Amino acid sequence: MTGFAPVLGSLSVPASGLSNRAEGRTHRNGEDGMNENDLLETLRARFETHRPRHEGVDWADVHARLDASPEKRRALAEMERTGGEPDVVSFDDDNGSLVFMDCSAESPAGRRSLCYDAQALASRKENKPAHSAIGLAAELGIELLTEAQYRHLQTLGRFDTKTSSWIQTPPAIRQLGGALFCDRRYDCVFVYHNGAQSGACRRMADGVSAASRPAFMAQSKAPILALCRTACVD
Repeated sequence: MTGFAPVLGSLSVPASGLSNRAEGRTHRNGEDGMNENDLLETLRARFETHRPRHEGVDWADVHARLDASPEKRRALAEMERTGGEPDVVSFDDDNGSLVFMDCSAESPAGRRSLCYDAQALASRKENKPAHSAIGLAAELGIELLTEAQYRHLQTLGRFDTKTSSWIQTPPAIRQLGGALFCDRRYDCVFVYHNGAQSGACRRMADGVSAASRPAFMAQSKAPILALCRTACVD
């Protein structure tokens, strides 16, 4: 089987984390990622280019939240560094959070060859992947997308037409050794299952990710969510 996919995840920024606006403003290059001016400009340009993903959302509000959330900027920088294209795609009405998701067309090259979680990684005896999707997402400070989020993502474009993406798997399925992943084929979105230990990734095409966006009603101190993807294949 080929074409499992990237990890899609989310993170939130509590209102209590909106102090020390200058924190983390050092300019980093190389292994630590792009400098923050370049990061914000990249995010702004993508935001303006893909307005249909976030109708009603103003960049000034996005910028203010990012400016106040150094840990979220770091997560977004890591998504960029590993080949992703994070963009605002949703607004969470329940807690006033903006949602970033990885909107690269196919699985980011820097987040492939992953099995589902640490348990699955430990069970691999041969051709062991370097990491797990759940583990990498946790290191980035994000969570995998749910099936509903992934399907909504696919309403914003055509993603994972040659790759696939791990999604959050219900505990009952995971306890039996399985894990879920999604992709888009034949102009339809599919959900599949496989052993969670699957993780020998092959690039099937360019990576993808997208997400839903309800009405925007956020205040500048509301949290931010960020989503990313990692890919795996057996």
